Amino acid sequence: MDGSRPLTLLEKRIIHELQQDLPVVKQPFAAVAKRLGISETELLEKVRELVADGTIRRFGATLRHQRSGFDANAMVVWEVEPERAEQVGSIFASFREVTHCYQRPAKPDWPYRIFTMIHAPSPQACRRIAKKMAEAAGLKKYDLLYTEEELKKTTMAYFDDAEAERQT
Repeated sequence: MDGSRPLTLLEKRIIHELQQDLPVVKQPFAAVAKRLGISETELLEKVRELVADGTIRRFGATLRHQRSGFDANAMVVWEVEPERAEQVGSIFASFREVTHCYQRPAKPDWPYRIFTMIHAPSPQACRRIAKKMAEAAGLKKYDLLYTEEELKKTTMAYFDDAEAERQT
């Protein structure tokens, strides 16, 4: 949070709810709004405000790929010219097998600028997907880094139950 202003009780409660797992239902924000006792429209409006003022900077999702039926996943690292990064990122993000796609600065000893996480039934399928992605973007230089061990995934928690209910 940017700390430029104190949060209202409702804003704290919204942040508290959003740091929990979203329900896997057709309208997850409607379910969250119901728990908060507000309309879905009001919730989404407030979330937009929190994003606009920098209080909320991003939403993240965690895919537990083994539970989802995927036996393999790979971080694919891509050599991309800086001026093509956004275009290539958009192409890669359109692949349904991609769950993460982001850009980082390249370094002299690490020339990769775009990172994508792909999930598939096997390492061979991961390689086929990466090849299709490379062809779609017109790239030749990339590498696949396979997950060997899944580490504990946790979500950042800003407010516990009691804090979310306290007005400051």
